[in-house]
Order: sequence, then structure tokens, then C-alpha cells
Amino acid sequence: MNHWLNLDIINSETVEGIASKLGLHNLLIEDILNVHQRPKIDEFEDAFSMVMQMLYFNEQKGTIESEQVSFVLKNGLLLSFQDDAARDLFNSIRARLKTTGSKLRNSGTDALLYALVDAIVDHYFIVLEKGGHLIEKLEEEITSEMQDHYMMNRINTLRKELIFFKRNVEPVREMINNILRTDNPMISDNRKKYFKDIYDNTLHVNDLTENYRDIINSIRDLYLSQMNLKMNEVMKFLAIVTTLLAPATVIGGIFGMNFDKIPYLHHQNGFWIASIFMILIPVIMLVYFRRKGWF
Repeated sequence: MNHWLNLDIINSETVEGIASKLGLHNLLIEDILNVHQRPKIDEFEDAFSMVMQMLYFNEQKGTIESEQVSFVLKNGLLLSFQDDAARDLFNSIRARLKTTGSKLRNSGTDALLYALVDAIVDHYFIVLEKGGHLIEKLEEEITSEMQDHYMMNRINTLRKELIFFKRNVEPVREMINNILRTDNPMISDNRKKYFKDIYDNTLHVNDLTENYRDIINSIRDLYLSQMNLKMNEVMKFLAIVTTLLAPATVIGGIFGMNFDKIPYLHHQNGFWIASIFMILIPVIMLVYFRRKGWF
């Protein structure tokens, strides 16, 4: 008879107690207790173990969170260890197991292992989909007038989340590939064709992740280009204003010099003549700039 034992809370006392009764290797215990492991598989003489990350998308924070899950196959027993009891992807599988006569209930522990791993990998697509919605929203805001001062921070945050996602998902492909190549009797040859389907899904997930990362990099470049364009527009406006004020500055500077004899300095209409030139010259410059198409 096959059994599945799932532990939602990991502590050294519980894990070491179970490991002592089942005779699990010390390295396996270390992998279970260290909840920041890279996805991998380990094969022992009488046990087969897997470590991978379940990923969740926190919609309130807009971040991707992880939870390590460890699997151990040994003598018709499947052990699974999780470090967060609040979240779980296995409820649908539990429901299938509770159904009398279900195919999964009547299959071996390797079939149950496949179902659990498949649930985790399938959830990767959901996490990617929610991340894709954020990317689309950012793209719409950048191409519209809805930008805010925190746009670059949001882009960099999403970019970091994609890198975090890729770091946890990419090793799963090699892990599943190792299962396909293993000669361990706990993984039947008939079950390997099902793991091949998971392998194909991991390839798809990695391709989507690469595509999203390219898109977010393109969005970042687009945002920087728009910021540079706006800065150029501001600089052009300031340059035009400075140029238009230059004649008035020059005229005012000339008549402000401390010389006793300056033409029109004491002329009765000197102020109006200077004012006319101060206005006329910028107007002529504006007409010239306009004809040149500089603004």
C-alpha cells in the first residue's frame, strides 16, 4: 500500500524525528531544513528526493514569493515538506485522492509525485500571466500620459521579480531532465513519459520568461528614451528663451556701462528706442527660427 505524508511546518525536531524512524540520509535532512535550496534531485540507495520552489504572485505588493517544497520517495511512501502552512497548491490533488476509485488513488507514489510536481509547474504559468498583466499595464502607461515619478522604480522592481522567477524556474528543467534519464526503480519507465510533459512545460515557461524579460528591457529603454526626449525639449525651450533674451541683455549692458559719452544715453527718447530694439530683435529671431523649423 502506498502512502503520502505532508508536513506544512518544517522544524528540525520534527524532520529529524521522521528521518530517524525512516533512516533518511543526513544530507537529505539538511536539504529539507535549508529552505533556500536550488531545485535539484538526489538519489540514495533506498530513497529518491526532490527539492523545488512553489511560486506565488502577491498582487498587493506586485512581487513573486517562493515556498520550498521537498519530496522524498522511500518504500512506497511519499513525504512532502513545506515551510508555509497558509498556502498550498495541492488541494485539488487531495480531492482526487479522496475520491474512491480515482486513477491517482490507485496508482503508485511516483504517479502522485508527478501530479504534485505538475501542479507546481502549472502554477508557474499563472504567476507569469499575472506578471504579464503588469508588463502590459506599464507599457500602456508609458505610451500614454499616465506616467508618474515612480515609473522607473516600478520597471526595475518588475525586472527584478522576473530575474527571481527565472532563477527559481530555470533549474527545474534540468531537474526534470535528470528524472527522465534516471534508472532509479522508484520512478517507473511508464511514468517517465508523464514527466516528459512536465519537461515540455518547463521549456515553455523558460521561453515565456525570456520573452517577458526582453519586453521589460524594451519598456525600460523606451521609458529612458522618452525621458531623454522630454529633457531635450526642455533644453531646447530654455535655449530659445536664453537666445531671445540675449539682445535685451546686450542692449541693457551697453547702456549700463559707466561711460560719460554713450550715444543716445541722454536722448529724450532713448528709453523707447532701446525698448523697441529689445522687442524687435527677438521678434525677428522668432520669425527666423520658425522658418528654419527649429521649433
